[in-house]
Parts: sequence; structure tokens; C-alpha cells
Amino acid sequence: MEDVLSVYELPYDPAFPQVCMDEASKQLIGEVAPPTAADVGQHRREDYEYVRNGTSNQFMFCEPLRGWRHVEVTDRRTMQDWAWAIQQLVDVHYPEAEKIRLVLDNLNTHTGASLYATFEPAEAKRILDRLEIHYTPKHASWLNMAEIEIGIMNRQCLNRRIDDIGVVTKEVAAWESQRNESEAKIHWTFTVEAARRKMKKTYPSIHDG
Repeated sequence: MEDVLSVYELPYDPAFPQVCMDEASKQLIGEVAPPTAADVGQHRREDYEYVRNGTSNQFMFCEPLRGWRHVEVTDRRTMQDWAWAIQQLVDVHYPEAEKIRLVLDNLNTHTGASLYATFEPAEAKRILDRLEIHYTPKHASWLNMAEIEIGIMNRQCLNRRIDDIGVVTKEVAAWESQRNESEAKIHWTFTVEAARRKMKKTYPSIHDG
């Protein structure tokens, strides 16, 4: 926890950007009957029956200090999908960065092993050398600021039935563009000092003698 919080306390540095990464899924739901449009005094109505069309995955990357985010929509969330998204992060979004300080949870696909399972060893090492990885503790995903962005995306963009991954991709891209234009930043106030004060009981007890 303190490792992640220490990263958040560092000042903005384009050579060493602080990027948070998380992933989410969106169930693709089709309509059995067309919804009834809203009218005066009447809300839009949907049939309670629906058709499941599978799921889509969203890899969320955000740089809170710059007010930037990018969402990669994929069919699945395999180690290869994650590896390709990380390669894009390094080569497309941060080609000039010396090292990306990447904050993410410790899901079993979020490791260097995924890069080696997807690319040739030299390429996997090249990508890995551009990363400084900081994992959030187990059961502490709230420390990942990308989770905040996912919540905002879900409320503003994906809070309805969508039956096709192409529509998800298009809608998310429009949301991403609009939000990046606004340069919306996350003001994080939970520091190492605050953690030691507010979560004192979770720290080990040290007894002299």
C-alpha cells in the first residue's frame, strides 16, 4: 500500500509518467422486443426479457496527473490481450517516456510472463524494461485510480443495454475523446502519512524487549 501511495505523491514528470491500469467487463445484452420511447409523463420502457450476447472487456489506462485516459476494448482478457495493450501503451502512447510507473492489481495475467508468452524474448524484455510496476495489495483495488475512471465510464457511457462490441468500442472512444479534451484530473488525497494515521490498527505491532 505504501509503495503505491508513494508513487502517487511524486510530482508530474513526463519522462516518468504515473499510469494506472485496471480492467472491466461489459455484458452484451440484446433486446427481445424494441424498447418503448419516452413520452410526456412516461419514462422509456424496456422489456424485462433480454438476450445475452457474451461480454466485452475494457482495459482502462489513465494518467491522473495529466488528465489523460485510454480504453482498449477487446473480446477477451487473456494474457495475450493484456500484453498487446501494454505494448500499445509503451510504443504508441508513451514512446518518449524513459520509464512508465505502472500501477495495477496483481491479477495473474498482469505480469512480465504474459509479455514473454506473447512476444519473442527480446521484445518482451524491451517492453518490460520500459515499465516500473507497482502492484496494489490483495483486496485493495480501491488504491488503483483506474478504478475511479472505470466507474465514471460506466455511469456516463455504458449504463444501458448494448448488444454489440462494435457499439461498445464506438461509444467508449467518443467518451474517451470528450473526457481527454476536458483534461479531467483525479485529485488524490490519501497519502502515506494519512494511511499510517487512519489505518494504524492494520500495521504490525512492534514491542520492545
